[in-house]
Amino acid sequence: MQTEILSQAAAQARGLAIDAIHACSSGHLGLPLGCAEIGAVLYGAGGLRYNPAAPKWLNRDRFVLSGGHGSMFLYSWLHLSGYHLSMDEVKNFRQLGSETPGHPEFGDTEGVEATTGPLGQGIGNAVGYALSAKAAAAKFNTAEHTIFDQHVFALHGDGCLQEGVAKEAIAFAGHNKLDNLILIYDSNDVTLDAMADQTQSEDAEAYFISQNFDAVTIEGHDLGAIAEAIAHAKASDNGKPKVIIAKTTIGKGIPEVEGTAAGHGEGGAKFAEAARRGLGLPEETFYVSDAVRTHFAEVARANAALHAEWQVIFDAWKATNPALAAQLEGGEPADLLGQIPEFDAGTKAATRASGGSVMQAVAKAIPQLISGSADLYGSTKNYIKDGGDFGPDNFAGRNIWFGIREHGMGAICNGIAYDGIFKASCATFLVFADYMRGSIRLASLAKLPVTYIFTHDSVGVGEDGPTHQPVETVSGLRVIPNLDVIRPADAEETAGAFAAALQRKDGPTALILTRQNIPAQDSLSISERREGVLKGGYIAKKERGELKLILMATGSELQHAMGAAEQVGDGVRVVSLPCFERFERQSANYIESVLPSSCAARVAVEAGVSSTWGQYVGFGGKTVCIDRFGMSAPGDTVMAELGMTADNVAEVAKSLL
Repeated sequence: MQTEILSQAAAQARGLAIDAIHACSSGHLGLPLGCAEIGAVLYGAGGLRYNPAAPKWLNRDRFVLSGGHGSMFLYSWLHLSGYHLSMDEVKNFRQLGSETPGHPEFGDTEGVEATTGPLGQGIGNAVGYALSAKAAAAKFNTAEHTIFDQHVFALHGDGCLQEGVAKEAIAFAGHNKLDNLILIYDSNDVTLDAMADQTQSEDAEAYFISQNFDAVTIEGHDLGAIAEAIAHAKASDNGKPKVIIAKTTIGKGIPEVEGTAAGHGEGGAKFAEAARRGLGLPEETFYVSDAVRTHFAEVARANAALHAEWQVIFDAWKATNPALAAQLEGGEPADLLGQIPEFDAGTKAATRASGGSVMQAVAKAIPQLISGSADLYGSTKNYIKDGGDFGPDNFAGRNIWFGIREHGMGAICNGIAYDGIFKASCATFLVFADYMRGSIRLASLAKLPVTYIFTHDSVGVGEDGPTHQPVETVSGLRVIPNLDVIRPADAEETAGAFAAALQRKDGPTALILTRQNIPAQDSLSISERREGVLKGGYIAKKERGELKLILMATGSELQHAMGAAEQVGDGVRVVSLPCFERFERQSANYIESVLPSSCAARVAVEAGVSSTWGQYVGFGGKTVCIDRFGMSAPGDTVMAELGMTADNVAEVAKSLL
């Protein structure tokens, strides 16, 4: 190992971070300075297997910066390594439209494997990447050709470990023996406000060992110790994930703040000139020496050679295994809806049950689909029959038992989606969606095609009472940008909902399904209901004569709108709006054809809060919704007590005529 040049690289990476943060008077110096030697070994001494000329190489090692606030760590090393990240972009740190945003964003910057910043999420993402790698190796490797054997790294600090999502993901990784996962713990004994002992007293090694991890503690500024720990972690396939606890000094290189809470943020940047001199750097800002450039050019050539060797193996594998190669390339059938059998007329079923039937059909059509549940398969009905259970004895299993770990489940599914080899879906009760909201928000931000299956969607849950009746949750999900929320009204709408979710490429979808049975809307054709969901909304019942009133509904309440329309009589249109977001993406002409602006008399019906219906009911309309918590009683009783009946909808509708 070329210790001298790596030490120079570490000093220059520190300089880049100091200069970038000083230039914009914003950012976090602590991690980039404290972990510089770790970066030097990862990117400059064979710690990571990567090729900057092919940033999406399938068998590259993945690196996730879970402590995303330390983004200048990642940007410095990506620039030095030869990724498509220019010095101008480094200088543009945190500026509008730059490739160096305040926290790393997936898709914006080559080499960024995950959108990170909310602490702990990156650990969950790394576990998802590790799961995906194990599943890919089990599914695609053959006796003759190994095309997947990568490792997954995540660099994190105390803040990540204090967040519960990290602990959920760590427990999952240890239990499932994901020994391709390597966590690097930047253990500097400091959090943002104070020294870490103000808020924690955990024995880190003992904790990780208790979770079935291999754990080692090293001096985090010792290049040799870092390299040895990483090499040992990569060489070991003993069924245990690895953690390298690196004892570091936060803000190292700025004596005025290093080792203190003040070293976490940008406070040390004002000492930039003195720090640069102390690091042995010239007065020139954003300095990188020719020697360091030459070293990383040599590293890039070596990595390109590794990639070329792998490519020979991959090409041979592809020629020998065309069916597997076709699956690896992914994609869904052009007519996924056509792969879902039609339901019998008159089918009265809970949409969770209909969803279970649909899941079997789409799982056959999409072999890369995997499905997980937070200890609720028996209720959420998303278990893939004959798919096997994912675990250390069968990494090819398509059913993931997450345990009661909703937030970890969400972050892990994001990691699977970031990897892009498998299609991730997961399930729990709708009321617990709030436990995974942080992960859902990041999936929406990063445009990840994750499918969430949320059952037990309303006060129709009944006897379990208000703690399990999610009156506010559908509206709460609808306000997340780029999240499609689909609440189907019968079995055929459910088929359309699954097809919409699994064919979406640019963001996640939440499927909102009932516990209670609801009738089929057989007055409409199957294609009308299925394709209507793809458009987000459609006319479920055309008015007789002149249009006077529009009743709008989703999910289990569409039946009440249809019944009310019959009671009110002529002039009433019923519109099914299973997905506001998809509806809003339709043409202005289509939206006007379904909800003509000339008709201001409108009633919205939904067994949840009314807050997101304003855009459709306007000032002249009314809502039949539930703006209160529910109650414990049989589901039909609760629904009737809270006004979810055709009679009540008809009464409200008549008041507008």
